[in-house]
Amino acid sequence: MATMEPALTLRGDSRVRRRRIVNRLAEAAATIAAFAAIFVLAAVVWAIAKRGASELSWSFLTSDLPLPFSNQSGGIAPLLVGSAILVGIATAIALPLGVMIAVFLEEFASNWLRAPIQLAIDLLNGLPSIIIGVFIFGLLVYGHPQSGWAGGIALSIVMLPLITRSTQEVLRLVPATQREGALALGASRWRTVLGITLPSAAGGILTGTVLAIARAAGETAPLLFVTSIYAQSIVLNPGHALPNLTTQIFIWSESPDPEDHKRAWASALVLLIFVLITSLTARLLLARSRRKLTQ
Repeated sequence: MATMEPALTLRGDSRVRRRRIVNRLAEAAATIAAFAAIFVLAAVVWAIAKRGASELSWSFLTSDLPLPFSNQSGGIAPLLVGSAILVGIATAIALPLGVMIAVFLEEFASNWLRAPIQLAIDLLNGLPSIIIGVFIFGLLVYGHPQSGWAGGIALSIVMLPLITRSTQEVLRLVPATQREGALALGASRWRTVLGITLPSAAGGILTGTVLAIARAAGETAPLLFVTSIYAQSIVLNPGHALPNLTTQIFIWSESPDPEDHKRAWASALVLLIFVLITSLTARLLLARSRRKLTQ
């Protein structure tokens, strides 16, 4: 008696069809979420540009701050210079320290030592910036005048975990064969790190640094505590309080003067343009670094 063979179907059973439906629903939900994020970003950029673009001019970018409730048009030159100095101080502190921490964790630390340090870095990354501001205020400012040094140190704490984590990720992309080849030729571990690993990861480290700079440039809370009482003109000495964009935007936004509100929108637009440019630059550098490491 001939046995009956089961019919072969190319469309799959109900379980396969259900999986296809769920997969398409998940793809549709992810696509909608992505477009929602793009829409929110576009709405924010449009709202700020609409209110602030009319105030932008060369004079606005190169003039001193106006006196409150005066007829002066003024500008934001002291804010641009002060913000650049603050971010420069923070980068000079956070970049070497973050890279050294990442190199130690990835190249030298044992497992029992790596775990608590990694946990501390992760916790620091999630620490609210206002807590950092209160800490630096109590440590460096309480009982002393405000200063740019305190602001730079506060921003460096914000930047440190970002640089550390990005450096760790790019160090993991460096092929192990490069390290093994250097060690096989008789190079020491430190020689291998300085001569092989770090040069190969330089592009990724630069990318993380650029992203950290964009993050620090937009911080307000720490600077309100440590460098918010400043002069109306350009200040180059970090021993004094340095004018900065984020603090002044907050001050202008709280002012009853309508002209200050216009200046706040224009300053916010300048800051937004800087953050967008640095973020796009970081993405391009990251893509280039990944191509080099995977070749």
